[in-house]
Amino acid sequence: MRVRLKICGITRVQDALAASDLGVDALGLVFHPDSPRHIEIEQAQAIIAKLPPFISKVALFCNADKDAVIQVLSQVNIDCLQFHGDESEEFCQQFKRPYIKAIRVQEHIDLAAQFNNYPSAAAILLDSFSASAYGGTGEVFNWQLIPQDISYKLIIAGGIDQHNIASLLQQVQPYAVDVSSGVELSRGIKDAKKIAQLIQQINLT
Repeated sequence: MRVRLKICGITRVQDALAASDLGVDALGLVFHPDSPRHIEIEQAQAIIAKLPPFISKVALFCNADKDAVIQVLSQVNIDCLQFHGDESEEFCQQFKRPYIKAIRVQEHIDLAAQFNNYPSAAAILLDSFSASAYGGTGEVFNWQLIPQDISYKLIIAGGIDQHNIASLLQQVQPYAVDVSSGVELSRGIKDAKKIAQLIQQINLT
């Protein structure tokens, strides 16, 4: 099965269009104020207004309150939600949208048990743990910690770029990969050449 690709932390219309032209499946819009890739509702509206059809728009939140999520959903045409904090399943599923739940990988965490906490999730995203940030660190976690027998659609994030994507796909057969810093010129500014190189490596693997 073809590996899907999501480019997260889109902040500019031109980056969104470049990614969609290259065949990216989904774009991530960050609504977490502490993130360097955070955008306002008006920016998200401008980006989405220019997108062609069949590109999935994913809104990322991290420990946001209910009203903040509802405010975005009421003004931005979002297809899927991504929760990157410590949200419960009850919180995630109340918005009646497909959602992705991110889990930060650490050596001592029972990932299988964590998966079971979110049976309603459309997919589970595994990302690197950092004590200082909820994702977007550019750090790779130990892929050998990923359970082999899982029924969830699995998305891998954390420090993925054109140099290590082949190694990841040889070790793991995820549903999708989620890339942000690995295709950037600077925080929030994407590089179309890096996205193209990443896609080329995915297609060759």
